[in-house]
Amino acid sequence: METFESPSRLGFPLAYGTKSDVLLQRPDKLRVITSGDGPVSEFYYDGKTMVAFAPAENLVAVADAPPTVDEMLGTAFHSAAIYFAFDGMLVTDPYKDIAQGMSVAFYVGQSNIVGGTTTDIVAYESGGVFIEAWIGAEDKLPRLVRAIYVDDPAQSRHNLVLTNWQLDVPVPGDAFSSSKASSAKRIPFASPARPPGSFGPNVAAKSAAKPTTNP
Repeated sequence: METFESPSRLGFPLAYGTKSDVLLQRPDKLRVITSGDGPVSEFYYDGKTMVAFAPAENLVAVADAPPTVDEMLGTAFHSAAIYFAFDGMLVTDPYKDIAQGMSVAFYVGQSNIVGGTTTDIVAYESGGVFIEAWIGAEDKLPRLVRAIYVDDPAQSRHNLVLTNWQLDVPVPGDAFSSSKASSAKRIPFASPARPPGSFGPNVAAKSAAKPTTNP
């Protein structure tokens, strides 16, 4: 679940949230179904095509995609501004992407209240974003990430809570496609125009942190 802040008319930040159910099968399959304070969106990638589907509007955008998740994330962002706050955890080598832009890092300590387990707390700045992360001490899985853009004058906070990790589970063959999406009205796979005064993320909204992939 992601919570992010946006300025209100009074200047004080309002918090909005989204929840994403993510299914990843490396190297070439991804499904993200997102709901929250904004329209529901679905994203499918099967190693050949990427599909962005808006169920409420019954609109779908389809495009050819590169053969790996790593490459696809960069292509989706540059061609249609599609971005996931957790994309740094989807790539093959998350540390490599973080380290490329890292300017400082330090160990904070341990916590026993996040994610129902013992976590190591680390903080670092990478690519203009200051991150504090709670990582499982034994399983090494991220449980909570807090991000602030260094150059953001409002210092808006973005929180990402990661739960219900399931590793190496069986995946149905049709998990990375949607029959409803295939019959929806086609629109261009491009960055959408957002109405003035609109809020919350949409299918192609940038959210908690800058892209960490390097296409």
